[in-house]
Amino acid sequence: MHEALYGERGFYVRPGSGGPAAHFRTSVHASPLFAGAVAGLLRQVAAALGHPAELAFVDVGAGRGELASGVLEAYGDDGLTVYAVEKAPRPDGLDARVRWVAEPPAGVEGLLFANEWLDNVPLDLAEADDAGVPRYVLVSPDGSERLGEPVTEEDADWLRRWWPLSAPGDRAELGAARDAAWSAAVGSLARGAAVAVDYAHAAGSRPPAGTLTGFRDGREVRPVPDGSCDLTAHVALDACAAAGGEPYRLLTQREALHELGVRGTRPPLALASTDPAAYVRQLAGAGEAAELTAAGGLGDFGWLVHWAGVRPDTVNPGLLPHVH
Repeated sequence: MHEALYGERGFYVRPGSGGPAAHFRTSVHASPLFAGAVAGLLRQVAAALGHPAELAFVDVGAGRGELASGVLEAYGDDGLTVYAVEKAPRPDGLDARVRWVAEPPAGVEGLLFANEWLDNVPLDLAEADDAGVPRYVLVSPDGSERLGEPVTEEDADWLRRWWPLSAPGDRAELGAARDAAWSAAVGSLARGAAVAVDYAHAAGSRPPAGTLTGFRDGREVRPVPDGSCDLTAHVALDACAAAGGEPYRLLTQREALHELGVRGTRPPLALASTDPAAYVRQLAGAGEAAELTAAGGLGDFGWLVHWAGVRPDTVNPGLLPHVH
């Protein structure tokens, strides 16, 4: 999975791939309201930190810098340093104020935001054999599979805690690598908040066949690890939460965006008579907000919010202070 996504000819780094936006649509691409909401969250963080002289916004898994650019525009650059964390080369035309880096910067104060990053952190698959023993699933470049050795004790411990396999043929996506990646991302902050937004599932409702799939040119395809398609699997976000340490909060995107003021409320019909242009603008915004918060769609995404180096009970009410 690592080679297929990030190797020399990997899906995310090879020239001409067009970036993630050419193959699938995220909340960032759905509406500028999303970047505006993230900028609002950044203002909450800045206030909680006492408005530090050097405030950072760190966009992890930045794609082609769409969210980083949108937050910079919505927030303004007064005292703000924006980092776009991505393995691919810096895209042409990106705002020169956005710093393009391969890893999250260490020791900054501000907001780290990972939108649909964890689902692309490489992982291994496990499947219970006929005797119920979890074994690694070995995959060839053409996508053919066979069972390999039993999982290590470390992965077996993770399975027992987070994703028990109850019957032969049951599969799990082993999340220890993602737990470690998220813990490191949270730990990169000196003070501030870290947020992961992704497809997610929780203990007690894991899909028995797993979720690994592929995307190419806007269509779901067979997950062949040859670099020709995106490889993605939903995230055990509750396991990542435990790895990142307390305090944290788990909620849906619908809940989070509602708290940040993004709601799909239609404007009053009377506005169509008094100010038709404003009515059309507000109606379009309501439609975009409805898509971002829709049940059964983007609104079901999980949000994991972590504080780092700040006592949540010392900040103003809002999205962030809630403690697990």
